[in-house]
Amino acid sequence: MVYPAGKEAEAFKEQGNAYYAKKDYNEAFNYYTKAIDTCPNNASYYGNRAATLMMLGRFREALEDAQQSVRLDDSFVRGHLREGKCHLSLGNAMAASRCFQRVLELDHKNTQAQQELKNATTVLEYEKIAEVDFEKRDFRKVVFCMDRALEFAPACHRFKILKAECLALLGRYPEAQSVASDILRMDSTNADALYVRGLCLYYEDCIEKAVQFFVQALRMAPDHEKACLACRNAKALKAKKEDGNKAFKKGNYKLAYELYTEALGIDPNNIKTNAKLYCNRGTVNSKLRKLEEAIDDCTNAVKLDDTYIKAYLRRAQCYMDTEQYEDAVRDYEKVYQTEKTKEHKQLLKNAQVELKKSKRKDYYKILGVNKNASEDEIKKAYRKRALMHHPDRHSGASAEVQKEEEKKFKEVGEAFTILSDPKKKARYDSGQDLEEDGLNMGEFDPNNIFKAFFSGPGGFSFEASGPGNFFFQFG
Repeated sequence: MVYPAGKEAEAFKEQGNAYYAKKDYNEAFNYYTKAIDTCPNNASYYGNRAATLMMLGRFREALEDAQQSVRLDDSFVRGHLREGKCHLSLGNAMAASRCFQRVLELDHKNTQAQQELKNATTVLEYEKIAEVDFEKRDFRKVVFCMDRALEFAPACHRFKILKAECLALLGRYPEAQSVASDILRMDSTNADALYVRGLCLYYEDCIEKAVQFFVQALRMAPDHEKACLACRNAKALKAKKEDGNKAFKKGNYKLAYELYTEALGIDPNNIKTNAKLYCNRGTVNSKLRKLEEAIDDCTNAVKLDDTYIKAYLRRAQCYMDTEQYEDAVRDYEKVYQTEKTKEHKQLLKNAQVELKKSKRKDYYKILGVNKNASEDEIKKAYRKRALMHHPDRHSGASAEVQKEEEKKFKEVGEAFTILSDPKKKARYDSGQDLEEDGLNMGEFDPNNIFKAFFSGPGGFSFEASGPGNFFFQFG
């Protein structure tokens, strides 16, 4: 016998079914609710409303209805299927498997349960692989596993958070932030999402903002180990870096070096901050004239962040200071390609000039004087070197030695010819090609310079006193 209340409930259910068929799930939900309110002990009403909530993506509410349906009727196959689907969508593959196994106990030929059980097993496998790969720090593999698992468990916040955390650790911050923000829109108190949001800011060197998110996550979950560690690291990193900066500004370079080194040991995963710390330590090393160490630090900085212009500029200057001009040109080219400013163009031009100059003979080195030598110092240097390498002085030496000394004698004459003439010296110092200016060193005769320099009062000649022997005779 059907009671009036039962008839009314069935009518509500039929209306709900009609709206469900039209995919108007909100109206279907309303009518199934009316059916349940009218007759709260009917398993199929809860099952239908569970199906509607699943279509609306409200899996937690759907799970409650599905569970209620099988509590009312443990033989309700569709109820067990829906409970399993909800568990699976929410990422609880183990509970889902139990539900699908119960369906197969009731109906061993149920193909949907067989397929869903396989899906649940697949999710469990991806979970296990991801756990191992996370420990191995193979974050790309974890992201891959979570993407596959989310195909079966689209409402699983745990999988989404793990994916977002790995995206952050891979430096893919916008993607990680997007995932975390989606979760926070649905659940603003989700400690894991707050932690990931802070992690992105932390790795983007926005440490103060990051700390705020970590603190908020710890308010929601005081035992959140990752948020606690990240918060501690962020505060320590900020303090060490600031202390290093203060020491540097005071000129205490040794202390600054120590503080930057300590900061670099805090968190190897913080790529952007560590790039800045390496560059800062490189600047300290350049101040201490430890130029090769400064170059190494800047190299480490650009390995971490290949867009870090300041590190390229610092390394390029160190290359200039150590006369590694080809490397300096390469760095300045990289900088100028990225930021085409007048200043960067001039730095590149200067490096190119020095590179060109470095490939010519170093006349200052040949005479043994520095680049700021006076006219008298250049003359004295020429006198000394010309007498040292004059062929007559080595007339008794082997043919090989004579040839080498003739070469050096010619180079000394070339050097004096250029450096003793203010105009030629200026062109040489500016990196201009002297042969283009009409000075052909191939046709140069060093003896003419020698004679001109030593002619007149105070001149001299070489006079041999026997094979291989000579003495200077001054006038």
